[in-house]
Amino acid sequence: MRRASALALPATDLDALRERVVRLAEPRPAVYRMLDPLGRVIYVGKAKRLRQRLLSYFRASYPEEKAARILFAAREIQWDYVHSEFAAGLTELRQIQRHRPILNWQMNRARRTVFVRVSGGPAPRISSGPGAGRQEGRCYGPFVSAARVAEGVRTLNDLLGLRDCASTMPMVFAGQQDLFGAPLRAACMRHELGGCSGPCAGFVAESDYLSRVEGALAFLEGRAIAPVDRAVLAMQSAAAADEFERAARWREKLDQLIWLLSATARARAAVAALTFVYRDPGAFGDDRAYLIRHGVVRATYPFPTTPLELEAYRGVVREELDLPAPAPGPLPFQQLDEILLVMAWFRRHPDAFRRTSPLSQWVA
Repeated sequence: MRRASALALPATDLDALRERVVRLAEPRPAVYRMLDPLGRVIYVGKAKRLRQRLLSYFRASYPEEKAARILFAAREIQWDYVHSEFAAGLTELRQIQRHRPILNWQMNRARRTVFVRVSGGPAPRISSGPGAGRQEGRCYGPFVSAARVAEGVRTLNDLLGLRDCASTMPMVFAGQQDLFGAPLRAACMRHELGGCSGPCAGFVAESDYLSRVEGALAFLEGRAIAPVDRAVLAMQSAAAADEFERAARWREKLDQLIWLLSATARARAAVAALTFVYRDPGAFGDDRAYLIRHGVVRATYPFPTTPLELEAYRGVVREELDLPAPAPGPLPFQQLDEILLVMAWFRRHPDAFRRTSPLSQWVA
């Protein structure tokens, strides 16, 4: 009895809310929003069959299940019907970006997805992690093996002398020491071990450090392989001196670099391959044509069927192709979640590729 009295009360009459869902919600694709008593959107979700999905919230146990906790915090449920499951995912993502509901996970991004991140600032740092966040800088990927990405990034940092310390660490480049009294010491052992150029203690000039960062960017973008060459030379030198243990360690570093180089190339190719017109079948025969370029939906219209509609849509494709192609380097932060959503859709629905057509086919 004491436990029941400690539980939070629903923000609204759940029986009346359920009755509204039963009477009004239809079994078709939709995006729904949970609103709190102040009218703020606290959760956005999608459904292939709205009626069944919403009713599942009322069957959930409070407080054990997340669905019940969301429902207890909501005073109202709103929804918008869309033409397909794909449209529901895309609309859900954009509404999450718009409302920033407190009960949604970070943009519904898959937690297994890993990126190589390059921060901004006077001494950029290269790291790996599950998401790009909202920081300034660059982002490469996506990857699925967190351990191998971390190994490759660590080796890349060591070979180029890049820092891996906290972003809040103060940086003091060579030529700035006279601003301080006593000589500075590196904040970690990596400098003494030869793995960091020491931008925190004035051991490297700013221009030299930025040149090292540019070398890392060129490697991640497939424009240069200087770190690989260095690992090969070091391995050969150790082998020639009969230092086979050291040669084996360099061989391991070489394997890590080659894997990272190959993985970044595969990631770039996978994103570039998401360039086509996708005919998305609607739940009620209302097919739509999505113009997708490098994983980003550029335009969507009802699928053209008449000669006039076909010519109009060809014009849309021509206008898109007249625009500069997306840069082959880092992923755009502002479109990262949409790229991942499109990538995940075609990974989970391989048959959907049969309903795609190259952009060139539309302008031929």
